[in-house]
Amino acid sequence: MSAAGQETGERRIRVLVAKPGLDGHDRGAKVIASVFRDAGFEVIYTGLHQTPEMIVAAAVQEDVDVVAMSVLSGAHMTLFPRVRELLDAEGAEHILLTGGGIIPEDDMTELRERGVGRLFGPGTPTTEAVAYIRAWFETERSHESV
Repeated sequence: MSAAGQETGERRIRVLVAKPGLDGHDRGAKVIASVFRDAGFEVIYTGLHQTPEMIVAAAVQEDVDVVAMSVLSGAHMTLFPRVRELLDAEGAEHILLTGGGIIPEDDMTELRERGVGRLFGPGTPTTEAVAYIRAWFETERSHESV
């Protein structure tokens, strides 16, 4: 896929970057939203203090491919499963749920088992998140019509 995704006629990857809960630290979410835009993704940023219901409603309304959540509050074992559950209930099980934050490796493993994609911790190069989403999209979604 080209940087903007448009030159080759390929559909751009649509990503919703969400900041759930009461955590007010959004610098990382803003940085990753910018990185995703620079990588040619179409990005929707929800802003702070979103509920799982608000995130899912926006994801469905915006017809995104990916929901990327930033969770620094320690509520990752509640927030990620709840968003996955709501996406599935809306018939949006095809949407990749991924994200990052302060999440212990054991919790990352359990969340993967519960239908959450790869999660990224502090210090992970942003290029890894971009490459992960591109690879997932190529495998899971690129066969769909433009």
